[in-house]
Amino acid sequence: MTATRGGASPAGPKGQPAQRPGALGFLTDTTLCIGCKACEVACKQWNGLPMDNIGWTGNSYDNTGDLGATTWRHVTFVERIADQAGRRPATLQPFQSNWLMMSDICKHCAHAGCMEACPTGAIVRTEFESVVIQQDVCNGCGYCLPACPFGVPEISDTDGKAHKCTLCYDRLTDGLEPACAKACPTDSIQFGRIDDLGERATERVASLRERGVEGAHVYGDQDVGGSGGIGGLNAFFVLTAPPEVYNLPRRPELPQRKSVRGYLATAGAAVIFGAAAFFSLRER
Repeated sequence: MTATRGGASPAGPKGQPAQRPGALGFLTDTTLCIGCKACEVACKQWNGLPMDNIGWTGNSYDNTGDLGATTWRHVTFVERIADQAGRRPATLQPFQSNWLMMSDICKHCAHAGCMEACPTGAIVRTEFESVVIQQDVCNGCGYCLPACPFGVPEISDTDGKAHKCTLCYDRLTDGLEPACAKACPTDSIQFGRIDDLGERATERVASLRERGVEGAHVYGDQDVGGSGGIGGLNAFFVLTAPPEVYNLPRRPELPQRKSVRGYLATAGAAVIFGAAAFFSLRER
């Protein structure tokens, strides 16, 4: 594995992800997702991951619930039972019902917070610009968990180490596309070079808007990640509703960027309490 510890790359044109020559990743078009979960099954089969809970969560018809240590692809089921005014929608958007579905995955950020927080160097960037956790180096400290603005890595109950999507690194080295993209029957999950996928996403959004899907947009360009220090996503999406509907942060930000503000707030509070104690003792 050719690994680096590099940072973010330059941003691309507005509406497209950051340009990273040679970077490979995913474009997930939610308007094509039918919720079949073939991607989840293919991911588990190829990577030898155990099955998830087959019972009902009580929150959705989806039994997986979320990404996790043994779930590296997760199809989100969103039933929109009310509009912004709290009323049940009486009309449908073009091409979609009131069920929205999205196959979620690790974003393989251009500037990955998990990699920056890892104290052992277990998390590295490969020659494909993907972010991989080396299991033989990971010590299970869990620092990568709060460092990810998307909450992707998770500590396994089995081996006590952090796990997430590897972008099927072993398949890429053999010239194969990732298992999830290979299995997707509708091409909702598209794999390729980031710059090519960015152009395809922009064209798709323009086409959807021409057909009346006014809320169509690209999630994962520099407008989303750049302002928060992420620099763009190697796995980005075509959405038709606000990101929060799909359990995605509207403006993801590296938690590390909040450290200085936290230190200043703590220092300010210490000064205030110190001054209060000083004047209180002085009065006595």
